[in-house]
Amino acid sequence: MAGSGVPVIGSVDELMELLHARHGGPRTPDRDLGLRTAALLRRSHPYDKELQVAGLVHGLGGLPGAEAAEAVRALLGDRVARLLRGRTAAGEDAEALRQAAEAGRTAGLDAGLVEDWRPVLELVAAGAYQL
Repeated sequence: MAGSGVPVIGSVDELMELLHARHGGPRTPDRDLGLRTAALLRRSHPYDKELQVAGLVHGLGGLPGAEAAEAVRALLGDRVARLLRGRTAAGEDAEALRQAAEAGRTAGLDAGLVEDWRPVLELVAAGAYQL
């Protein structure tokens, strides 16, 4: 647990379990929002894997941005955490994340499967895609 009482996600496998639970749950309008947001960011920012991953995990487990950021910081890094918080330090990227999430609420696109994101999560967790 982080100092704030927020659980820390310690591995890609643990994160994948949470993502599968979220996307395999009851059909709600926002059930696949993370997948749609990540897919939109993959198209608009194809080389920014950290931004795409932030789109995938935002709203994870119903946690507010600051709590989700702390939950994934150790695994996915400081930049992903900043993006999830929406801090102005993240600048244009935080705005791109916000816009993609908004577009994802209305987009009827097929965003693929959660499992499609495992290799990207593993690379970001390994620090291979830091900007």
